[in-house]
Amino acid sequence: MRDILPVLGRWYADRGPFGLATVVAVSRSAPRGPGAAMAVGPGDEVVGSVSGGCVEGAVFELAQEVTASGEARLQTFGYSDEDAFAVGLTCGGEITVLVRPVTPESDPSFGAVAESVAAGRPVTVAAVTDGPAPRGATLAVWPDRVAGTLGTTGLDAAVTADARGELALGATGLRHYGPHGGRREDSVTVFLHSFAPPPRMLVFGAIDYAAALARIGDFLGYRVTVCDARPLFATPRRFPEGVEVIVDWPHRYLRSTRTDERTVVCVLTHDPKFDVPLLEEALRRPAAYIGAMGSRRTHHERMRRLAESGLTEGELSRLRSPVGLDLGARTPEEVAVSVAAEIVALRWGGSGAPLTATAGAIHPAAPLRHA
Repeated sequence: MRDILPVLGRWYADRGPFGLATVVAVSRSAPRGPGAAMAVGPGDEVVGSVSGGCVEGAVFELAQEVTASGEARLQTFGYSDEDAFAVGLTCGGEITVLVRPVTPESDPSFGAVAESVAAGRPVTVAAVTDGPAPRGATLAVWPDRVAGTLGTTGLDAAVTADARGELALGATGLRHYGPHGGRREDSVTVFLHSFAPPPRMLVFGAIDYAAALARIGDFLGYRVTVCDARPLFATPRRFPEGVEVIVDWPHRYLRSTRTDERTVVCVLTHDPKFDVPLLEEALRRPAAYIGAMGSRRTHHERMRRLAESGLTEGELSRLRSPVGLDLGARTPEEVAVSVAAEIVALRWGGSGAPLTATAGAIHPAAPLRHA
């Protein structure tokens, strides 16, 4: 959704109705997760994808129907082996898609949501998917205000409270309520789609490996900052456009920077005078991943120094070192892929093993997806 919002914002500003399809639930080996979106606009222009191509044709027709009728639809697509030409997912998974019409009249807050996402301001969009409430009704929830309604004051209040909680985590998923917001009821299903600012990747040590890691971090959707105390190396021209470059002592910069449960910290300084005080700070603060480059000898010496500094076993256990998965990587680009693979595996609980050596679902279901 984040990727296609600039186009949707233009359609909305032109007041041309369009159909917006959003994946609200998945099971088994679904190709796209909750929040994936596709839209059909004026002139049947299509942007986005909900399945990587499997059911886009059927969703295109649904979006046309929804735009014409003005009524939202909920449709589930799964695998069918009875008819080779049946519309369904070839991967054996299942996705549920909410398709709703969007116009300035039906969704007055859509423009403000698009502007907030473009500016990096957090917002959650709640949409009714099923139950005794208007399907497709939306409520936009910011940290300090709301816009729209899901049908009743009680439901709006309950969803607003939950949406702000999920927004703090950058989480997306379905929630269930009663018609008036009762939390012990589940007759109304609401999809909470959080647009939190992109998670941060903090890379310390402005070396060639950092440049490669910054590129792949940017590709994965992180807001990347590279920090090094040496101005000769920490120059913007050595890094991709859009990557923030800071000249400062790493531990001092980290101490003045906010991190959260989605932040990735990669220590590539490979020098005790930099990385030991930096890791002392990093291992005592919130972060999704903390990795440090170095040989096994460097790792053992580093762990000894960190233990002497007073870090507990629990704090030390958070450190991923030597950094990355065992891919046999040699070049900076290959090492960046190795580190990125470890970050993704840790985020989703992957083993890092070849899929040919594993069994079960390729995409295990997750209760909530972080943005």
